[in-house]
Amino acid sequence: MTTIYNTREGDSVDYIAWKFYGSTANQVVESVLAANRGLADYGPVLPAGLAITLPEVTEPAKSQGVRLWD
Repeated sequence: MTTIYNTREGDSVDYIAWKFYGSTANQVVESVLAANRGLADYGPVLPAGLAITLPEVTEPAKSQGVRLWD
């Protein structure tokens, strides 16, 4: 299901991805940018009041992390 999000002052694509998808993985951020052509032209901080589409994204593979002591 696609969601429409209206940006607020200080929002960035990374922040929105973290807030809605729980991830800032490249796959997630690229999906948001692909669904909103021209969004990257605004720069790292988006202006308030933009209506952007948040597409349905499959969950990215979770990192296993590093185990220092096994």
